[in-house]
Amino acid sequence: MNIIGKVTHDAQVRTTTDKRQVVSFSVSVNDSYTNKQGERIKQFTFFDCSYWLSTGITKFLSKGTLVELSGRVSANTWTGKDGNAHTGLNFHTSQIKLLGNVGQHTNPTEQKEPVTADRDNGTDDLPF
Repeated sequence: MNIIGKVTHDAQVRTTTDKRQVVSFSVSVNDSYTNKQGERIKQFTFFDCSYWLSTGITKFLSKGTLVELSGRVSANTWTGKDGNAHTGLNFHTSQIKLLGNVGQHTNPTEQKEPVTADRDNGTDDLPF
């Protein structure tokens, strides 16, 4: 599955109990449509994302960066400290394409080729 959205906060590296490192970040996917009354309706879907291949990508995943992600989605449910049930969407990322930062490119023709990190083949096209 592929999604395109904006990073909602700077990515962070976490270390698991078995000493593995994972990059954690979240992405907002925005959509809009016009209803029968002619009103523009905006919808936002938030994904908590994890990326296990390379922690070097962290410096490129800052708030507002437009990314295209490939991977799989899973749902998560939990009970909060307040006792209420909560649900969320997790995106297990296998490939990241950096499409740019907010306001970085005003003209789409000026945009450079996206940078890609790919988990599937174990290669990294990132400049680090």
